Amino acid sequence: MQYFHWYYPADGSLWKKVKNESKRLADLGITALWLPPAFKGTEGKKSVGYDVYDIYDLGEFKQKGSVRTKYGTRKQYLEAIEALHSNGIQVYVDIVMNHLGGGDETELIKAVKVNPDNRNEVISEPYDIEAFTKFTFPGRKGKYSNFEWNYTCFTGVDYDYKTGETSIFKILNDYGNDWETMITDEKGNFDYLMYCDIEFRNPAVREEVKRWGKWYLDTAHFDGMRLDAVKHIAPQFYNEWLDYMRHISGKELFAVGEYWAPGNLPLLLKYIEATDGKMSVFDAALHHNLHKASKSGNTFDLTTIFNDSLVSAQPNLAVTVVANHDTQPLQALEAPVDPWFKPAAYALILLREAGYPCVFYPDLYGAEYTDKGRDGNEYTIVMPALESLPMLLKLRKETAYGTQRDYLDHPNCIGWTREGEADMKGSGCAVILSNSEAGNKKMEIGKAHAGKQFVDALGNRSEELTIDDNGWAEFLCAAGSVSVWVDKEMAATLTPI
Repeated sequence: MQYFHWYYPADGSLWKKVKNESKRLADLGITALWLPPAFKGTEGKKSVGYDVYDIYDLGEFKQKGSVRTKYGTRKQYLEAIEALHSNGIQVYVDIVMNHLGGGDETELIKAVKVNPDNRNEVISEPYDIEAFTKFTFPGRKGKYSNFEWNYTCFTGVDYDYKTGETSIFKILNDYGNDWETMITDEKGNFDYLMYCDIEFRNPAVREEVKRWGKWYLDTAHFDGMRLDAVKHIAPQFYNEWLDYMRHISGKELFAVGEYWAPGNLPLLLKYIEATDGKMSVFDAALHHNLHKASKSGNTFDLTTIFNDSLVSAQPNLAVTVVANHDTQPLQALEAPVDPWFKPAAYALILLREAGYPCVFYPDLYGAEYTDKGRDGNEYTIVMPALESLPMLLKLRKETAYGTQRDYLDHPNCIGWTREGEADMKGSGCAVILSNSEAGNKKMEIGKAHAGKQFVDALGNRSEELTIDDNGWAEFLCAAGSVSVWVDKEMAATLTPI
């Protein structure tokens, strides 16, 4: 579960909430929590964390106007992790390694301006700019690391303090006058994203990031990592760094990369190839299908819902999502799945055998916030909690096991069954969903269930169905809805927390 969203209140309460909710999350069937960036950002206690300033400050030092981060103090963070571990939940930390922001001092450096739409096109002669590329971290005073970052640690910046000009400036340093090599030609070269872009060709930088990785692991004892903005980082760096982190940890640390390429499966596969399969990737291609299906109503062909998705092509490396902090309304990659389709979307990622599903915080708790849209106007967004999500999580935990049989055979009504496992009493389920009128589908769930009464655990249909002697039944769903049919005796025990 992604346990935050972009607009989570900046009141220092999140780490405390994680600690308090850890048992409930485990009871619901959450096995791993992706926590937001825990280090100090340029906006101090208001920072979501992606504007990273000091990777060693987990809410311990008075820097950027605050000791705590948006989410709390270092002590509270470590207590939250301990509570999760004590409840059997793994911890995935958010690693933001593309850039640093909020430099402490300026340096006069040689740079060239580039075309923002084609960063390989140089549009100026080399000249001196003044950039905030010196990071001395005076609030930390060398604790944990005395490494100071300067212009040789960065490939580019976006601001010249000398003139006040905002542009994309490529720094001319000892490690190459070109950007680092990316796997596509988007924007000519998309190495540069924001702030001071880190120069991984500098061996001193790579060694410092390794030292920090070991320090962070020894401090927080995390179990895996969500890797931010990997599109903008040369794959070679993460190949080297992940090998190092797994070696020193002595375990196969989980890693998932954020390479957001909606509807572009070939690009996701190209990235997996470039990183030798060392990390999972978010299935942006499936998310694109879910978003499109929710917007298209009954004109969307449900038989194509998994077409060109990572979960179909590389299920063992696909992390599936219905929403995240970038796709939520008013954010940069806004592409929400409409509420009417969300129960079906979660059934599609939670109750099938392929993929590693990730649940989004507002879908469990709800969220309300106000921000400006792309048109400059202010909007209040209400994201209601998904009423059926706790039950869908319990259904995954208790019933979604065993052989899967697919019936993805009708443009407006699809389904599948999971036969269950003999040693898991009450396991097995049949899922059917429609994006049009009420639906019905004859499906096989297995002879082990012959004679059993099945009911819709989501309560969208009130009938009781009997599985025939050959393990088949005609399963039903309401219009524009999803039903999950389970053994009636099992259904009586499923009480969402």
